[in-house]
Parts: sequence; structure tokens; C-alpha cells
Amino acid sequence: MAAAALPSWVTLQPGARTLRAFSTAVSPATLTRRPGPRTTEKAPRSDRPMRRKALPPRTEKMAVDQDWPSVYPVAAPFKPSAVPLPVRMGYPVKKGVPMAKEGNLELLKVPNFLHLTPVAIKRHCEALRDFCTKWPAALDSDEKCEKHFPIEIETADYVSSGPSIRNPKARVVTLRHSRGPYYSSFYPHSFNDVDLSKRQVKLSSLNLDDHAKKKLIKLVGERYCKTTDVLTIKTDRCPLKRQNYDYAMYLLTVLYHESWKTEEWEKNKTEEDMEEYIWKNSSSEKNILETLLKIKAADKNMEVNKEELLGTKEVEDYRKSVVSLKNEGDNENTLSQYKESVKRLLNLT
Repeated sequence: MAAAALPSWVTLQPGARTLRAFSTAVSPATLTRRPGPRTTEKAPRSDRPMRRKALPPRTEKMAVDQDWPSVYPVAAPFKPSAVPLPVRMGYPVKKGVPMAKEGNLELLKVPNFLHLTPVAIKRHCEALRDFCTKWPAALDSDEKCEKHFPIEIETADYVSSGPSIRNPKARVVTLRHSRGPYYSSFYPHSFNDVDLSKRQVKLSSLNLDDHAKKKLIKLVGERYCKTTDVLTIKTDRCPLKRQNYDYAMYLLTVLYHESWKTEEWEKNKTEEDMEEYIWKNSSSEKNILETLLKIKAADKNMEVNKEELLGTKEVEDYRKSVVSLKNEGDNENTLSQYKESVKRLLNLT
């Protein structure tokens, strides 16, 4: 029924069209023309656009007395067209010479210091001069600087490309001073486990007596260099450089005051407990004095007193040999010195 009613409905609608009629109404001329397939034939050379001729490199136009800091004002990669030098770099192929600078990637990999020429550094210093103070006229020698400023501080700043501007190594502080503390194993707050920031101090610049100096050396342990008389403190525990600096100064202050303290047990120290052998009032001094007095008594020479005997050259050589033997240990040199000093002392040579 519905199929039979369709043709009658179409005849009643004057403006209606069937699908066939609509498709034929569209003209092929209204459609966009598609491009044809590419041809493999090249256009003649005369029809091609002319390429721009490459300009000569900048190095050929540079004057001999040009302002170089204007060419390289800041740190920048190597530019072969701006460096008038026959620079070569790379592995020489077939026993030849390294590659030239043009198109050389090896020159781009490494940093350069073309922006830090003497002229550029001089200009930087002149620009920073207004922000600096004059050097004190009284500090005209290294000895005076070391006397008035005995502490040396070492820090390092790093420039690196990364997600953070902070470098973990930049927090390290080094303090150096001459002579330091002693006896760390006897204190509950031991200094052996301290990561010291780097500071250097000469112990001779500190106000220390013999007891305080030895105690300070014992407390710091390997941080004191006996040859140079320098105490080095290195701190890197804190996250910031300023915190490590304050911590290093705190350690130096604590070590100084601890070295001046005298505990009760220190008063009971014997000769075996001493850090180094001391000749004065030692058993060696008493024994050699008794031996010499007996020799003089056998020679019926009773006019010599103890001070004169201890001041003789033979006794002084014997004292040096005994002290070096006790402090340095047994070796060929100390034993030979001790042997010769005893022979001279007893007139056995």
C-alpha cells in the first residue's frame, strides 16, 4: 500500500525531485579539477629561480685592530665565521691533519674562552671598580695579612644546566687554621664524626699554651698537618653554604675552648700517657745525670754541678737522639744517632 502511494505523492509535489534527477542536475563543470600526475621532466635551467650567492665569511672583512669583546661579548659556542684563526680539531684521518673549523662539530662540543680575553677582563674590572673598596695600606705583605686574618675560607660556585640553579657541591665550605684541639676519645661529643667544611688556620696564630695545643691536635686528629702547622675544617652537612660556614666557625670556637679545659683525669697522666716524649724531668735525664756524676766522682772531680753537666754538648746531643728515638720510633737513622751520642758521652770514640 505504501509502495503504491509513493508515485502518486511525487506527482502531487511540483518541486520534488527524485535522487536520480538531483544527481544529474549537478554539472561536472562545478566540481574542482584534480591535478594530474607529476611529470618526471625537469624544467630547463633557464627557467629555474636563481639562488643567492653565498657571502664571504665575516673573518675576511675583519680589521686587524677590531674590538674583539664586541665580537664575543659573552660566552657563546664556537663560530667559525667569526674567529679569524686557523683552528683545527678532530682525529686526523689517514695520517692527515685534523679537520678545519668550517663545519667542525668537535669545536662546538667543548667550551671556549674567547669572551675572556685580557681586554674583556680589564673592562669587567673597570666596571666593577666602583663597587669595590681600596686595599688597606697597612696590609702591604703576606705576613701581615696572615697575622691579622689567620683564617682562610674556601668555597666554590658552579654553573651548570639543569632543573635547579643550586649545585650540591656549592654548599661545601673549607676553613683552614694553624693548630687545633686534642683528646676526642675522652669526650662524649666526639669530633671524629664531623664532616668539616673547608677552612684553614695556622695553630701558631691561636693563643694556646703547650697543654691546649696538644689537646687541640688530639681532638682534630688527621685534620691537622704537622708539617705545615695548618688545621683544616671541612663542613658539608647543612644544605646551604652560609649554614656550613657558621657551623665551621662554631666547631673552631668549641675546639678552642675545649682545648683550654683541664679535666681531673689529666692531672694523673704519667710519662707513658704523654703524646710525645719530654726530656725535662724524665727518667732518661735522671739516669744520665746520675751516671755522669758517678764518673766525675770516680775521677775525683766534685766541683761540677748538675746544670753544667746538662749544658754540655755531649748531653745535648744525647737528649736530641733520645727524643727522636722515642717520638719517631726505631729506624736506622735514629738508632745510629743514639749510638754515636752514647759513645761520645762515655768517651768511647
